Amino acid sequence: MEFETVARAILANIETVIDGKPKAAEAALVVFLAEGHLLIEDVPGVGKTVLAKALGRSVSCSVRRIQFTPDLLPSDITGVSVYNQVEREFEFKPGAVFANIVIGDEINRASPKTQSALLEAMEERQVTVDGTTYVLASPFTVVATQNPFEMEGTYALPEAQRDRFMARISMGYPDAAAELAMVRGRDAENPFDGLEPVASIEDVQAMIATARAVHVSPPVERYAVDIAQATRVDPDLRLGASPRATLQLLRAAKARAAVQGRDFVLPDDVDALVPVVLPHRLIPMRGVSSVEDVVDRIVAETPVPAGAVQPS
Repeated sequence: MEFETVARAILANIETVIDGKPKAAEAALVVFLAEGHLLIEDVPGVGKTVLAKALGRSVSCSVRRIQFTPDLLPSDITGVSVYNQVEREFEFKPGAVFANIVIGDEINRASPKTQSALLEAMEERQVTVDGTTYVLASPFTVVATQNPFEMEGTYALPEAQRDRFMARISMGYPDAAAELAMVRGRDAENPFDGLEPVASIEDVQAMIATARAVHVSPPVERYAVDIAQATRVDPDLRLGASPRATLQLLRAAKARAAVQGRDFVLPDDVDALVPVVLPHRLIPMRGVSSVEDVVDRIVAETPVPAGAVQPS
């Protein structure tokens, strides 16, 4: 199947259960095809978990859900070695992280020790238990939801954990028309009942390969680097974007270009993704109320490349 055809089918499938949130659906798909991880942060009840489940249901691949709670153990995520009395040896029992799409529900309700169990998996696509390394499936994406840190019973995600998420999005409240459609449609039936996969694992792997091959011109690469560099010297920021952030920004831009039907990245792709790729990685100086405003200013002040961006 063609890239655009499959991408439109996945987005349409997601939007059957998420009313009025096309940008959130596209962000989830872009992160998935860019082989990144997505953090969905918002207040309870606005559809964070529904979006994660809809993405998982739209693709014919393995999906596991982890409900993060204060008593969740790292071994519940990664797996554990159990002694087999019949064979008289230890055997590995894989944890919930062994899937193509891992849905981490309310990730910041678990302790920092348990959250850190995902660090190796998210960065290196592998898990090490009792000195043995196990490679995870490909593709591998973590779609995590969290409530705002200020809410009761939550722990702040450490900087290393946040930096591993390619993008952070907020669902926001639906508008009146979308909420009315939801009220009328959800009372009679569960929208997930008729949700069937519209793409195979082979389709997804082919789409990921296509996204990787999207052309990024040197001027656009420089543009992304200039934005990241500016966050590291801005007086309003205590911690700027990491080199990983720059890599993931360009990787996401390539996936977005492919979803938009192009085989090259535009500066507009970078501009569209900066607000979801950078802010959650940055730490503001005391007295700065909005990291997002700082990022918007940096983008506005960074010269847009005027050179050719299409492949020759």
